[in-house]
Amino acid sequence: MTKVLVIGAGGVGSVAVHKMASLPEVFSSITLASRRISSCDKIAKSVQERFGVKIETFEVDADILEDTVSLLNKVKPDLLVNLALPYQDLVLMDACLKVGVHYLDTANYEPRDQAKFEYRWQWEYQDRFEDAGLMALLGSGFDPGVTNIFTAWLKKHHFDTIETLDILDCNGGDHGHPFATNFNPEINIREVTAPARHWENGHWVETPALSHKKSFDFPSVGERNMYLMYHEELESLVKHLPEMKRARFWMTFGDAYLTHLEVLQNVGLTSIEPITYKGQEIIPLQFLKAVLPDPGGLGERTKGRTCIGNIVTGEKDGSRVTKYLFNVCDHEKCYREVGSQAVSYTTGVPAMIGAALMLQGVWKGKGVFNMEQMNPDPFMDMLNVHGLPWEVRELTSPLDF
Repeated sequence: MTKVLVIGAGGVGSVAVHKMASLPEVFSSITLASRRISSCDKIAKSVQERFGVKIETFEVDADILEDTVSLLNKVKPDLLVNLALPYQDLVLMDACLKVGVHYLDTANYEPRDQAKFEYRWQWEYQDRFEDAGLMALLGSGFDPGVTNIFTAWLKKHHFDTIETLDILDCNGGDHGHPFATNFNPEINIREVTAPARHWENGHWVETPALSHKKSFDFPSVGERNMYLMYHEELESLVKHLPEMKRARFWMTFGDAYLTHLEVLQNVGLTSIEPITYKGQEIIPLQFLKAVLPDPGGLGERTKGRTCIGNIVTGEKDGSRVTKYLFNVCDHEKCYREVGSQAVSYTTGVPAMIGAALMLQGVWKGKGVFNMEQMNPDPFMDMLNVHGLPWEVRELTSPLDF
């Protein structure tokens, strides 16, 4: 019997638990916990109605180590799947070490008081997890996650060496709101407004946020403007594939989204610096999160598709090759299946797949691992089976801008 504890009952947590329930032969016992048990109970009810599977629910504050350790001792899971906020990664890793539980997450650690995310803090747990005989798998979402696996799979099957990598993330969906983010607004806005960084010729190149724009014709979506950004998978990919001369990440944004964002920045609502309002200290970005639409409630309204993939250039058998490997995901189809839009779906499904491979012992190890360090083949096979089919195309040239 395999037991999994999922912490986090947002859109991604909902998708992951629904997909786990569809595989009872792997996930024989599922427990869901969050700061608000009402969110867990809502998901549990949907899982029961859709799959006839009963899951346990608990309330936990994942910021508090003792509370998390107590829950782990009560549930006794084989694996903790962290789908909470990235601020809580280190607490949950500490809890796993105290109790002796394997760990998986979808996003790397980020301090609350600094808009900076990097793997350094979690990589420092390597010796502790190795000495405990435990495995921690970092970033088993889509980007990071599937994009790391795409890179590893292309290297394994189509390249002798990789020279350039461009990760392209396009959400062509429309939710009908004047302004809303497709995942946690606080994390999303911190990410978008941070300076862009890309890897080139052995060092990081930093540029102002949203200062580099290019147009690209995305399969099944069409032409969209995409912007150079920094994204966490670049850090681990250039570490584990040091041959790469250039690695970049691009994300699409519509003009209306950027106009709203500019106004919010100009009036200070994207700041993470505390201010005092009527005698109370508040953080403007957290207040903004409270008044924006809940991403978990966007599924019913969202139409259109996402397209996320990698364009890789390198050499194979002495010839220069460019491949484009991508997935297209339909918002409405996702909602019909699990009650969530495609942005949550494309993160929740890979979280389930990574957890399944760990629980089955297909992926195993002692220490802290990024996705590209694992055998990509079983993960790629499961993507095709569980709702995220992929396609690979040969291109005549790399992105030349």
